[in-house]
Amino acid sequence: MGIHAEKQYGKYVLRTCHTVGEFRQVLQLQKDVWNFVDIELVPVRLFVVGEKIGGHVIGAWDGNELAGFAYGIPGYRNGHPYLHSHMLAVRPAHRNTGLGRAMKLFQRDICLEMGLELMEWTFDPLEIKNAFLNIEKLGAITRRYTVNQYGITSSPLQGGLPSDRLTAEWWLKSKRVQTLLETGHTPKASATETIEVPAEIATWKANEATRARAAELQSKNRELFQKHFTAGLSVVGYERDKHGNGRFLLGTWDESWNY
Repeated sequence: MGIHAEKQYGKYVLRTCHTVGEFRQVLQLQKDVWNFVDIELVPVRLFVVGEKIGGHVIGAWDGNELAGFAYGIPGYRNGHPYLHSHMLAVRPAHRNTGLGRAMKLFQRDICLEMGLELMEWTFDPLEIKNAFLNIEKLGAITRRYTVNQYGITSSPLQGGLPSDRLTAEWWLKSKRVQTLLETGHTPKASATETIEVPAEIATWKANEATRARAAELQSKNRELFQKHFTAGLSVVGYERDKHGNGRFLLGTWDESWNY
């Protein structure tokens, strides 16, 4: 039962997980990466159920070590099925290897085999490296903003701020994604608006003395995203400068994919 797939990425073996023992390792990795209190962890039972109803849990194995995982569950909107990629985590020692992107591309392979055209997930607009991966390295776009989606969480990574999220839309057969996979670059987009995220944001969130500055930036950018999305713009690009600052590029997406 469930989806059985396997793929090699460098030294890593990416494969779908099916046993309770594997799901327990995924649970522990989830706890190690986000440091959630137990009540906020996705439990083993939901990994079991997700795998049996059309979703999947992908494990990335370095020998016997679980280096990363991705968890996707079925979604349905306006008559269309899609995959919601709810969680993706990589152990610190295995980051900056391309493993996160490789797991997403493996998820894409699985979705295309199932006849799905869309994968979605949410991400924190204040996380610069993650935004760059989603927009520039995977080719997702975003045009939806949710305020405090999960409430105030226990993860130190959130810094006690509201868990605001952007929704990444990864249209798997779009010209944007196909061009990226074929050339290594997304089609050049014309941006009419930008939203800035300074490199210092992680430090601001981590320190109580500067957390108010992080909250002020979050509130300011929230208003900008909501304003520009209401006007019909989408995030179609992302830039990082040599100092680590991030910049969302918003413009009119020239494709008509929508559910």
